[in-house]
Amino acid sequence: MNVVAIIILILSWFFIIFGMVAIFSLKNMYARILSSTTIDTVASFLVLFALMFVSGSFIFIVRFIILIIFLLITNPISSHVNIRSAYLSGIPIKEEGESK
Repeated sequence: MNVVAIIILILSWFFIIFGMVAIFSLKNMYARILSSTTIDTVASFLVLFALMFVSGSFIFIVRFIILIIFLLITNPISSHVNIRSAYLSGIPIKEEGESK
């Protein structure tokens, strides 16, 4: 396996673990959704980028680029839809004991 791909995969696992810790440490549900989507987008992007280095075929590299573009477009939209549905459901933005 390519050394660059291994480094990128380790970096993606770092982002995944950091995202899991951030989700459990944040009190606000909206901040949890935002951080999970951001971390998910970055980790998925890095995994696909690492797969581009391992792949030997030009066709697979083009497919990975299309997948990256698809992820960069759809993940923020899905995050917005989740946050909007939570807001319309009446989930408060601030928790009871939370200031600002």
